[in-house]
Amino acid sequence: MAKDTKERILEAALEQFSQKGYAGTNIRELTASLGLVKSSMYKHFKSKDDIWNSLLDEMIAYYDERFGSADNLPPVPDSLEGLTAMTMRMVDFTVHDERVVMTRKLLSIEQYRDERAKALATKYFLTGLTDMFAHIFSGMADKGLLRCDDPEMLAFAYTAPISALIHLCDREPDKTDEAIAKIEKFSRHFVSTYGIR
Repeated sequence: MAKDTKERILEAALEQFSQKGYAGTNIRELTASLGLVKSSMYKHFKSKDDIWNSLLDEMIAYYDERFGSADNLPPVPDSLEGLTAMTMRMVDFTVHDERVVMTRKLLSIEQYRDERAKALATKYFLTGLTDMFAHIFSGMADKGLLRCDDPEMLAFAYTAPISALIHLCDREPDKTDEAIAKIEKFSRHFVSTYGIR
């Protein structure tokens, strides 16, 4: 099924915002890259800001559905090996899904200009991950799988290095395989340190 014009504009906007930032993205160039004239964009969006906010709305829904959110939490693993397997599936999605990679880049660029981008960067790079894994670790402690007196602090200790290595993949794509291997090694170390066998 062919993509409609609105969807094509949002895809091109994601690509350009992630490379040039909001200020560096020109609507005339954006529409020309799609073989459109600027006026045709206004049939779908009122302004560049409307494109920006529609794009963020779409990416929030995309990420929350595929990765998880406060309303869509992943299931609590039934084993310590399950924690590493789940973590690596999440890392694989985060590092290899081009839409997610571009969204992370645009949030990194725009978090200092735009309040909404700042809030989303904080959520996706820190608090959302910590909250999600606090839920997971609490559930694993209840199942007798983890030593966990403070799920939130344990989640912070787990997710911060993983998040840092994911950002390394964005900055230095040639180190992606090395970073992913380090994440898996770290997850296994975490399991051996906090797991109850």
